[in-house]
Formats: sequence, C-alpha cells, structure tokens
Amino acid sequence: MTATPSPQSHHDLAFVSEIADILERSLDVREIVNPIMDVMTRHLGMKHATITLLNRKTNDILIDAAHGLTAQQARRGRYKLGEGVTGQVIESGEPILVERTSESPLFLNRTQRMSSQESSFICVPIKTGKTVVGALSADRPYDETTDLIHDMHIMQIVASLLAQSVRLRRSAQERGEKLASENERLRAELKDRFRPSNIIGNSHEMQLVYDQIAQVSKSQTSVLIEGETGTGKELVAHAIHYNSDRSDKPFIKAHCAALPENLIESELFGHVKGAFTGATTDRKGRFEMANGGTLFLDEIGEIPAAIQIKLLRVLQEREFERVGDTKTMKVNVRVIAATNRNLQQMAQEGTFREDLFYRLHVFPIYVPPLRKRKSDILQLADFFLEKYSKNSGKTVRRLSSPVIDMLYSYHWPGNVRELENIIERGVILAEGDALHPHHLPPTLQTAEQVGTPPKGSLKSLVDTYERDLISDALKTARGNMAAAARSLETTQRIFGYKVHKYDINPKQYAG
Repeated sequence: MTATPSPQSHHDLAFVSEIADILERSLDVREIVNPIMDVMTRHLGMKHATITLLNRKTNDILIDAAHGLTAQQARRGRYKLGEGVTGQVIESGEPILVERTSESPLFLNRTQRMSSQESSFICVPIKTGKTVVGALSADRPYDETTDLIHDMHIMQIVASLLAQSVRLRRSAQERGEKLASENERLRAELKDRFRPSNIIGNSHEMQLVYDQIAQVSKSQTSVLIEGETGTGKELVAHAIHYNSDRSDKPFIKAHCAALPENLIESELFGHVKGAFTGATTDRKGRFEMANGGTLFLDEIGEIPAAIQIKLLRVLQEREFERVGDTKTMKVNVRVIAATNRNLQQMAQEGTFREDLFYRLHVFPIYVPPLRKRKSDILQLADFFLEKYSKNSGKTVRRLSSPVIDMLYSYHWPGNVRELENIIERGVILAEGDALHPHHLPPTLQTAEQVGTPPKGSLKSLVDTYERDLISDALKTARGNMAAAARSLETTQRIFGYKVHKYDINPKQYAG
C-alpha cells in the first residue's frame, strides 16, 4: 500500500519547484536572489536573507547578494573564517541554527538589521563537491511553534540548487580581481617606464610632470619648463632629451643669466675671426654645437631684448648667422627653455617679446615646489643621504624621527636644491649612523621642532638628545621596549623610566 503524501510534502515540493524554475531563468546570483528570497518569504516566513562568498585569496567573507538589506547594511557584513555564525559555517561546512539570536554569542549582527523583536537565524553552507564556496543565511521572527529544523533542511536544498550559480559567480569575481590586479600592475609598470630615472619623487604632482614628459619627448615641439629656483627644471630637460629620438645627439646647455650681455650673442650663435676685439678664431655657438640634438636655455627670462629677436628667428626659421658673418647657417635643434619668472606677465609689461613667449609656450611643463610635494621629501632626503654618505666615506644611514618631523614642517624656499645642501651639511657634521636635529642648520631648528625652549640650557639640550636616542631605538626595534633597551646598553627598568619621563608612546613605533 502506497503512503499518501502529506500536505507539508506537497508544500515543500511546490517550494522547491518554484526555486528550480527561477534558476532556469538565469545563473547570475544577483538576478535570481530576490525572486528566490521572495519565495522563501512566502513559504518559510523568512525576513532577511543573504548569500556570502569566501574569497580564497584573502579568506574574507563578504555579502555578495542580499534581500531586505540596504546597501550600507550589506557592506557591514564582513567576516573572517571562523568568525561569527557565518564564519563558522563556511569554515566547518556544517549548518548552524540559532533559535534565539539574543541568547547566542555567535550571532554578531554585523549588518545591524535586527530590531528589538526576537529572531531566529539559520545559516547553511553552499558547496561545490566538498568545497565550501559560501553560505546562505536567513532570519525570521522567533516563534516557538516553528519547526526550524525543517526550515534548515529546506534551506540546505536551496543552497545545493544555488551552488552552481554561486560557483560561477565566485569564478567571475576572481577573474575580475585578477584582471584588476593585472591592470594595476601594468599601470605601475607604465608609470615606472615613463618616470625618468634621473628624477626622484612619486607624488601626484610629480606623476603629472612624468606624464607630460612622456607625451612631449617623442615630438619635436619646443618646451617651456616653469618653476621656482631649485625645483629641478634642468633634470626635466634632461629627461625629455634622453627619452626623445635625439637621445644619441648632443644636449647643450646655456645659462642665460650667467652669460655676459656683451657676449651672449656670440655664445649662442658663434662668431667669425675679427668679429670683435679678441675674436682671434672662428667659434661655434651653442646652437651650432647642438645641431641634431637639444639646446637647453636656462633662465630664458634673463635674455636681453636684442637677442630675443634673433632667438625668435632661429625658432621659426631654423637659421641664423654667426656674429660678424653674412653666411646663413641652417640648424636642426630642439629648444627646451626654463624660467623661474612669469614670462606671460613680462610679455604683458613689454619686458619680454610676446611673439617669443608664445613660440616657447607651445608645451609648458610646471615643476611644483617642494612644499607642494611634501610626500617626496623623505624619498629625496634618503637619496641625498646615501649619496653624500658614500661620497664622504661615512656610514650615515638614517634620519632620526625629529629630523623627519623638521623636514616635513619646513617651508623649503630653496626647494630640492636646499634640501640637498642641508643633507650634505648634515652628513659632514654627523659622527654616528644617523642625522639628528643639531646636525641641521638653524633655519630648521625652531623651538617647536627641536623640543627646546627659546633659550636652551645644558639640561634641556641633553634631554632633547636623550629623547631622540630613545625614539630612534624604539623606531628601530618597532616599539619593542626590551630590544630598544638592549640596543642602548641599558636596563629595561631605566629605559622604561626614561620613556615615562619623556612621555614617549612605544606603540606608535610598532608594526
């Protein structure tokens, strides 16, 4: 005799059939989660439901699809393996039923979706074969008459039906992460490729300069490099030349402000014998010497007005005459000019030819002052520290913490050149393996930066030096008090007393 199916069996069969119909429409979890949760709400009285996925690379468990949660609530649902109900289910591969969430320490309520109403919570693993790929969880208002075991079994069936969709979803996520990682790697490679090797700095401001260098290097366009004194304009000019098609040709420099006004024409364009007193032989000018390559005109704003006319002709016609000669010479020269002055304002005031300004200003590059790229200071300082330590035969390897603070606090009117000079001076004065505040010039040593009163005493200076030593030791030992005490050859008790005395927090150096 065949047993008659119970009403509950018919109900469950109808439920599973509806789920199967939904799954036939799509394998994208994000498209089917809401219809499936609607069915679960109707048949099981579930209120909120989530599908979480395990990231195999990081072991993070994140909500991938949710029903009844806001986007903000879903973002809060983040777990590690073994953490909370969801973390334990995915780690063990076994379902967990929480009859009353208020009584379970495992239920973390990370999403903060629970109201004051008592709830029951069910979480079941989603597996492909024996591998747990995620979890399906749902909650419902607590009702002591509800058969939660039956609901858990039904959710396990749903989880098994969802497994294929979840597996595909996780594979798609991992492919996306791999592509994103590869894209980031390629971007980093390109940045490194187009970052000139002769320039130090990774700040956003300098990345813009590197991008401009990459854009203009392969062209024949004139370039005007603008920026304050000491920012490294000549380095940018070098980078443009050595990344161009002219890299194997001459790179000739002319510092316009340093050339005597009565000789600047001869220096740029050359002269023939007898052109003026002292011209005993023919002489090539900078333009002729740079033929086929690049001519760098530094401080172009200082060039006399009479020479500006001849310079404009060379830029436009690529021809000139030597001083005292009538023969026209043709040259193939790329001109890169640099200035720390506002040429546009000078053109408006009539002190610089407007037509020459526009001829030079085809592709301007602005090199930012050091105070606007402070994230590069430490990298630059380390570079100069290594350079001058090697040059002087010393072993100065690091900057003390107070020195770093002083470098970041200073306004750097002399820019990178001033930083280089300060580090060179510090290395000369240093006797140990580190630079300390007293090795830096007085311009950087304010009372706030060094930690001494305006009128220093022997005690205050000794205290400052001792504080520096302790901070450096903790920094080297990454906050380990015992290791720091050993490095200074003192006891932990004395070291601890000094740390307390100077109100130093070892934890800030940990990590």
